[in-house]
Amino acid sequence: MPPIINGVVVPDSQLAREITDVVRDTVSPLLFHHSSRVYYFAALTGRRQGLKFDEELLYCGCMFHDMGLVHPHSSANERFEVDGANAARAFLKSHGIRQQDVDTVWTAIALHTTPGIPQHMHPVVALVTAGVEMDVLGFAYDQFSDADRDAIVQAHPRGARFKEEIIQTFYNGIKHKPQTTFGNVKADVLADKDPHFHAGNFCSVIRASAWLA
Repeated sequence: MPPIINGVVVPDSQLAREITDVVRDTVSPLLFHHSSRVYYFAALTGRRQGLKFDEELLYCGCMFHDMGLVHPHSSANERFEVDGANAARAFLKSHGIRQQDVDTVWTAIALHTTPGIPQHMHPVVALVTAGVEMDVLGFAYDQFSDADRDAIVQAHPRGARFKEEIIQTFYNGIKHKPQTTFGNVKADVLADKDPHFHAGNFCSVIRASAWLA
């Protein structure tokens, strides 16, 4: 049973269970646990801010947000965010979810590495990014209690080398299509790993985060 953390739990529905199964069977344990933590941080943020949101849609956005980093969802030419958004769209449409909701999840995933925009949009769009930023960068760290942070990490652990492993995972997922990093944070990942790539650093923020120490 998924844990209940300060009132937040994975939705108890057939759709959510299938989301869990699909993502767990597709991505690495590192990405599965990262995505699960993103959901808890996102939902807690939404409750704290008094936002109204569909928990199933938020769960789908959080769990699919990195699907574009892995086979079979990584395309040759699209940004990895778009690949993940397309995977979520195909999944939701196959389950008869209405187009408006599919579009919301697509947008949430497509924009989750584009700072400064999601927070002004639909709550699901805003919260997916908020969850990612907390888990990877420690943004809004002080707005979560020690008990909530500890419970989330206990339920979905990260290894002692999470910082380097998540950077390497990003790099592995995008190194074959460096042209797609123009104007987004993946350029920083390539600059960190590829001596021939120059861009002007997401990786330094991860390494400096006290939350990930």
